Amino acid sequence: MKLVTSINVTFAVALWILSGSTFAQEGEQTPPPPLPSVTIPEEKEPIVEEELQPRLPLNELRVFAEAFDRVSSAYVKEIDDRTLLENAIRGMLSQLDPHSAYLDRDSFSELQENTTGNYGGLGLEVNMDDGFVRVIAPMDDTPAARGGIEPGDLIIRLDEAPVKGMSLNEAIEAMRGEPGSVVKVTVIRDGEDQPIEMDLTREVIQVASVRSRIIEDGYAYIRIAQFQSSTGSEVEKAVDKLQQDGALKGLILDLRNNPGGVLQSAVEVSDVFIDDGLIVYTSGRLSNADLRFSATTPDATDGLPIVVLVNEGTASASEIVAGALQDHGRAVIMGVSTFGKGSVQTILPLNNEKAIKLTTSLYFTPNGRSIQAEGIVPDIWVDRSTVTRAKQNPFRVKESNLPGHLDNADEEDRNAPARRSADIALSDYQLNEALTLLKGINILARNPRG
Repeated sequence: MKLVTSINVTFAVALWILSGSTFAQEGEQTPPPPLPSVTIPEEKEPIVEEELQPRLPLNELRVFAEAFDRVSSAYVKEIDDRTLLENAIRGMLSQLDPHSAYLDRDSFSELQENTTGNYGGLGLEVNMDDGFVRVIAPMDDTPAARGGIEPGDLIIRLDEAPVKGMSLNEAIEAMRGEPGSVVKVTVIRDGEDQPIEMDLTREVIQVASVRSRIIEDGYAYIRIAQFQSSTGSEVEKAVDKLQQDGALKGLILDLRNNPGGVLQSAVEVSDVFIDDGLIVYTSGRLSNADLRFSATTPDATDGLPIVVLVNEGTASASEIVAGALQDHGRAVIMGVSTFGKGSVQTILPLNNEKAIKLTTSLYFTPNGRSIQAEGIVPDIWVDRSTVTRAKQNPFRVKESNLPGHLDNADEEDRNAPARRSADIALSDYQLNEALTLLKGINILARNPRG
């Protein structure tokens, strides 16, 4: 029993380190606290200091120690104790929620790559769903997006390896590899009778966070693909450039298939469009998990009409922006209900350059709404749809077809905007609906009743 007793105390110390780690924001390093003094008497049951008793159920720890000893000595292959303990931590975190995880040194590196937007792989934002990998969203202009991966797809195989039984980190690692190498991804998709197989070629993923353009005279479009550390300043620069290109009548902010990212960037983006007031607040068990973020700068668009496009791939930080603009009455939210990730993960450093990513709080919109597992419900519901151009009746006669008709003195082609709008509808129905709504708002604004 001395072996079991020593393991029991070792695990108790490990748990104490976990429970006593200082709260730290993502990427911030905090040294581990000093170890508590633990006395090992001759009795089978160790005596632990009084302050640890409420946090460490000794009977359950004894069961763990016995299981640890049996696995260590009886498993068909020899596994060192350090690996077994790390696997125990991974298992403990995996049972909490889909977003809590154990981070080794490689996982830390991957986290930094995702934050800066430069890494190798397929370009997917995923989480675990009943043992499989669920696609939150493919990122713009990546192998996953070009290959046809869609939000909601359930990945069941990578090459010949079943995903069932893999951890999320193992599945992500399997999707990454040398640029130019090919991985076969097998997915199950709602509405399809058979699994879908696709061969995707890995690339170095350099995600462009913000893209912008004028889609029609006076109407601007900003696409945020992912919230990186510089996204807030990029959106502000995009707004300035669009305004310099000409007077704006409306703006479409596209957050579809945006899997989220850095919380502070979501706050900064919201601040670009809101004059003052609360943007988001978080609430958790740790005292410094209760945070409030408010607007600090004037609305850079001076009240310009805004439509925000969202869908089931709109998650986390992008839901913060949509919720803030909706609660402030600053934008019309259009599309379908969002993903519903309303939790905040914090990096809690351990020793030996390892850490845990732990869900420490929930975030709430300015009006106190939690969107956890619910999502942002759009003000106007518009499903993704395919528009087919109707055939023109070749026998229908218009004035311009009549012999000897009078020409219009105004030679300007007034049908050009309508044709451009029709082209947008054919390629992106939701975007066209957003543009149509903005046009209607402007028509009513310049032609008031009374």
